[in-house]
Amino acid sequence: MITTTSEIIFHVTMKLDDGSAADSTKVNNKPAKLRMGDGSLSPAFEAELQGLSAGDSKEFTLYAKDAFGENNPDNIYHMERSKFEAESLEVGAIIMFAQQDGHEIPGVIREIVGDSVTIDFNHPLAGQTITFDVDVIEVNA
Repeated sequence: MITTTSEIIFHVTMKLDDGSAADSTKVNNKPAKLRMGDGSLSPAFEAELQGLSAGDSKEFTLYAKDAFGENNPDNIYHMERSKFEAESLEVGAIIMFAQQDGHEIPGVIREIVGDSVTIDFNHPLAGQTITFDVDVIEVNA
């Protein structure tokens, strides 16, 4: 049974309000692995998993604040076009950016106007209510 410190392997399908699939680990048959309490998922998501066991399935809906967060205008940056390779500049393209600590984070090109490129570092599913369909494969205490 899943507890606050379990390591779990599970499949998850995420659906938007209109019922369309946003993402699914089943597409490539690569289940997700999670250590409960490691901060990689929201406390609300983890709370929905508590008490489930291997073989269990559950569908639940989380509002934006409990799923991938609200859109934060502070995560939108305007950068000079000259900082990019010309061929990589396309609205909707996702580009990886190195942080000071060496980790990389994705940014989505939202707009290109003249010499200015608008990059959105919000999670692509931020601001949206998401329905999760979870199938627990394995639970390790």
